[in-house]
Amino acid sequence: MILGKNFSNLKVILVEPNGPLNVGSVARLCSNFEVDELRIVSPKCDIFSLEAKKMALKGNKFLQNCKIFDDLQKAIADCDLVLASCGRIDVNKNSFFGSSEDIFEWTLSFNKINNLAILFGREDRGLTNSELLMANKTFNISTSQNNPSLNLSHAVSIALYELNKCSKRNFDQELKVFNLASSREVHDTFLEIEEMLLRVGYLLKHTSKVKISKFKHFIFRANTSMHEINVLRGIVHQINWFLNNSKRN
Repeated sequence: MILGKNFSNLKVILVEPNGPLNVGSVARLCSNFEVDELRIVSPKCDIFSLEAKKMALKGNKFLQNCKIFDDLQKAIADCDLVLASCGRIDVNKNSFFGSSEDIFEWTLSFNKINNLAILFGREDRGLTNSELLMANKTFNISTSQNNPSLNLSHAVSIALYELNKCSKRNFDQELKVFNLASSREVHDTFLEIEEMLLRVGYLLKHTSKVKISKFKHFIFRANTSMHEINVLRGIVHQINWFLNNSKRN
């Protein structure tokens, strides 16, 4: 299993949390499940407050040693695989979600993942569509349709419990070698693709983000490998070379 007896390669990432009680509770959960590291992007509260520390208890070391980032892309830069939790129902119609159980079982079908990240969004509105597109896979936790949004720390507890439960199952199939394109590789590739398509007039500035988002969905749903994304990037580099040199003639 990629996680073994503990989550020695798992990063729990909170995006703009605004409740110190939730942050403290999540730190405690990181201790409960032996998570590797807690990361926080642009916190909107005092994560080192007395309230947070009281809730953290034995998880206080995760508060003291947590890494704080001002940008989500930086927080996941060293992660091979990124999963995102989403409880919103007002997401883009092209978005694709799996159940937490299915996504975790798929994750555990790989022999080894050096760094795995799970993203959790803001208490009031979760992750934005652009932030969800930074994840290789997005999962939801089934709840009542009348009240689908879970408390932040509750969502983290369920996700870690289900991942822990899946990691202890015996899989009959031979574990696959992990070679998926990382979220960062996909992100960097599509920055170049967007710039190129703007240059040739295929995209317009005011609609480019929406169209590029659709392309990203295709890539993530196809489980694109590192080799495949490198081939795509090579094509883009060659087209850019042609565009730059053809202007000189």
